[in-house]
Amino acid sequence: MAISHAKSGEIIDVGPLGDELSGTKTSALLKSDEMELLRLVLPAGKTIAEHKAPGEITVHCLEGRVQFTTLGATLELTAGRLLHLPAGEPHALHAVEDSSLLVTIVRRPSKT
Repeated sequence: MAISHAKSGEIIDVGPLGDELSGTKTSALLKSDEMELLRLVLPAGKTIAEHKAPGEITVHCLEGRVQFTTLGATLELTAGRLLHLPAGEPHALHAVEDSSLLVTIVRRPSKT
């Protein structure tokens, strides 16, 4: 089954999940040649090991609390806070609380 992404002009609800947070999985919301948008859902205690994104990213904490390690520091993202990283910057995450994050990855279209 193909993943359903939002279509151009379609409204996407990215508000906090509240009571539905614990029963929701990470989902891709939009994907195009230029960008990808996903809601990353992390239960408390979940760690995502260090990795790199293929393009610039923003990470917007919608709810919960996440420790974000990058650029030699561990930062705390809480609801309403947003972080930007350049392409290829190593980073890792650890959910202190059940959390959801809006992640935007900016992609450069492949040259043909």
